[in-house]
Amino acid sequence: MQTPRPTRSVLYIPGSKDRALDKARGLPVDAIIFDLEDAVTPEAKVEARATLKAALEGDGYARKLKIIRINGLDTEWGKGDVEALRDAKCDAFLLPKVNGAADIDALAVMLPEGRDIWAMMETPKGILHAEEIAAHPRVTGFVAGTNDLAKELNCRYRADRLPMQMALQMIMLAARAHGVTAIDGVYNQFKDQDGLRAECEQGRDMGFDGKTLIHPDQVAVTNECFAPSEAEIDLARRQIAAFEEVEKSGQGVAVVDGKIVENLHVETARKILALAEAVAQTSAE
Repeated sequence: MQTPRPTRSVLYIPGSKDRALDKARGLPVDAIIFDLEDAVTPEAKVEARATLKAALEGDGYARKLKIIRINGLDTEWGKGDVEALRDAKCDAFLLPKVNGAADIDALAVMLPEGRDIWAMMETPKGILHAEEIAAHPRVTGFVAGTNDLAKELNCRYRADRLPMQMALQMIMLAARAHGVTAIDGVYNQFKDQDGLRAECEQGRDMGFDGKTLIHPDQVAVTNECFAPSEAEIDLARRQIAAFEEVEKSGQGVAVVDGKIVENLHVETARKILALAEAVAQTSAE
């Protein structure tokens, strides 16, 4: 099995700030969203392009996934962002407020062939068209934009995110149907570690691959929550061993901790071990 690329922690970094861009090189995050949209003031947007391009050319971001969030193509800055950075050293471009596959088409024709596109899922139309967006051949990642989505839905904040559940689940269904990475939205109270942990665990249990972050202090908890635990790794190993032993003997069924182990459990177990290996490699680097 191919070792997956972890995307547990995905930190937003302003593309206009040299100090933040430099500090991000040493942070133990799996991915960085270099933001030219919300994190950059209108008067700084044009200059931010050159600042970000220089930082990416200098690199030093190790194996971190590098994603550039441009401004919307319907704004005065979006097309200029693409023209300035289309050949930058990055892994993907993140398009905000994607409403449908046509929005992805509009960006795809402006980028080099094969350049991956991620979609911000943060509008009601985008959620309703999640399947067609995920099916687009250039789309490899979804990011839940829960703040904008809450505003559009006029829903209230609750710790259990109940008003957001249908939208989050539609993101996950579309992502899994088409093999797209799915990243959960931000947790705004960056000093509340307990609240962050609870929301990370909820997102992880829903199936998200990681979480977007707004502050470096959120990285440790997020990395821990979205990595396999020692108990999960141990169970995965024992499930695989038990299943392989039964296959060899050709008798009976595999049972671990009083539960039957079938092919589907073994497939999940192997994914857990592959992710654990990838996390270990990332930590070593």
